[in-house]
Amino acid sequence: MAATISQALYGISYGLLLFMLAAGLTLIFSMMGVLNFAHASFYMLGAYVAYQISTWIGFWAALVLAPLVLFLLGAAVERWGLRRVHKWGHVPELLFTFGVSYIIVELVQVIWGRAAVPYRVPPELDGPVDWLQRFDITFPEYRMFMMAVAIAMLVAIWLLLTRTRIGLVIQAALTHPQQVEALGHNVPRVFMLVFGGGCALAGLAGVVGGNAFVTEPAMAGTVGAIVFVVIVVGGMGSLAGAFIAALAIGLLESFGKVSDWSFAKLANALGLTVDAATPGYEVLRLTLAQVAPVLPYLVLVLILIVRPKGLLGTRED
Repeated sequence: MAATISQALYGISYGLLLFMLAAGLTLIFSMMGVLNFAHASFYMLGAYVAYQISTWIGFWAALVLAPLVLFLLGAAVERWGLRRVHKWGHVPELLFTFGVSYIIVELVQVIWGRAAVPYRVPPELDGPVDWLQRFDITFPEYRMFMMAVAIAMLVAIWLLLTRTRIGLVIQAALTHPQQVEALGHNVPRVFMLVFGGGCALAGLAGVVGGNAFVTEPAMAGTVGAIVFVVIVVGGMGSLAGAFIAALAIGLLESFGKVSDWSFAKLANALGLTVDAATPGYEVLRLTLAQVAPVLPYLVLVLILIVRPKGLLGTRED
């Protein structure tokens, strides 16, 4: 029981990290209709910026300053790059963000090198959670901190969009940009702030995720594909859908990596006879742990077949 709870906590913490990334990407897409292929690169850059700041003035300063740096960088990319491409349609926007992702990766390698950097967990959080050990559950304090940051971010986004004036302007500009502009609001500036805010959320995920995993140039490619799975499964433009999908995929990967169940064993448990004489038995005898990296993409394919809009999708472009 303790091992199951521990594995569930690992899955939830990973899922919440995925949600931190997916939230920024979802906000940008729902607001601007732009599928930002550079989003995972901003995540990686957030980890590197946090590493550099932490070597100068500590992790806690990096937790605040790195997302601000990413916000300014994202706002600049939208203001002097994406906005000029926007009038040509979605394909040039995709190509632009695709190019930005490569530029960021190359700049990171030029500045910090190709090898992983020693971005460490802060010493005060480098240990197990004491109160969980009373129940024989071993879970790192830093993972618990990651979960707290993700939940705080979720609450902050909800309050911003539903309880503030700027949130009302953002939601109105989403569906009625011309009317919002007629009321005197600068819609292009709102778009710039939203794009910068989405990049800041990616940067925040990089700050708390870079030292929990490995901070290296390949981290953008590693997590980028999974994030796109999350937003497609959850539904393009749906924050609630992204939250549900991120937790589901986090738990699926966490339990899948330690499961010895195979498709053959599952079939036999359901009353189907599967043995060595069954066609394709070599594939069916693979365990979930062996195919765990493929499971999120299998879910993606099934969702696209059964419900192309995703779990809570509201938008098709």
